[in-house]
Amino acid sequence: MTQVIHSIKDFQNLKLSSKSLGFVPTMGALHDGHLSLIKKSLHENQTTVLSIFVNPTQFNNSNDLINYPKTWEEDLNKLQSLKVDYVLSPTKEDIYPLNYSYKVCENELSQILCGARRPGHFDGVLSVVLKLLNIVQPHRAYFGEKDYQQFLLIKNMVTSFFLKTEIISCPVIREPSGLAMSSRNKRLSAAQLSQASLVYEQLKSDKSLKQIQETLEKAGFKIDYLEEHYGRRFIAVFLGDVRLIDNVEL
Repeated sequence: MTQVIHSIKDFQNLKLSSKSLGFVPTMGALHDGHLSLIKKSLHENQTTVLSIFVNPTQFNNSNDLINYPKTWEEDLNKLQSLKVDYVLSPTKEDIYPLNYSYKVCENELSQILCGARRPGHFDGVLSVVLKLLNIVQPHRAYFGEKDYQQFLLIKNMVTSFFLKTEIISCPVIREPSGLAMSSRNKRLSAAQLSQASLVYEQLKSDKSLKQIQETLEKAGFKIDYLEEHYGRRFIAVFLGDVRLIDNVEL
């Protein structure tokens, strides 16, 4: 039976003594990408904790925060069927007892790609992940490669602050069309979902960045960025008011 805990103090009072504790931090609206992380944690650890917390400090667009999908009952049913041990779902006041007066900042990798287009985004991500890692104190924590820049930043933060948690990356899980699974996909219409498959199709092609951008713009996408770093090709696009990101290894 999955145990749901809303209080950080109550969670810490559990004093989990598992020899291997796996952790999957999420903002809810769980899809098969999240479930792949959970299954890996369940396979590799005696105990698995999943958090659901829609972190306000990582949203530089207030409308994006307001519109972020919330599917609590559906999420909980999925977690119970997988037999996840604990769900930690704290309040904003519990996570930020001093509001947002203390934060984690990174000055290099966070300045490109999503960091350059979403001011303060990664400060919020790193700050909340550091808090959650300190609360849960897992042996392993799992992150998807769709947010590859985020994965690198978190992995480097753990190294920089001498945390004992091993940060594990997991492959992008895609729709049959190739579209990278994302909670934001729930905001796309059926026509947009079909159209969105063009992003991955173009991203993995042998075309130049300029050719890919021209093709997607003609198809109605607004390009936020399309760049290559660290042996990967990264993209962020807007389809209507929904922002989608993806990346592929070169």
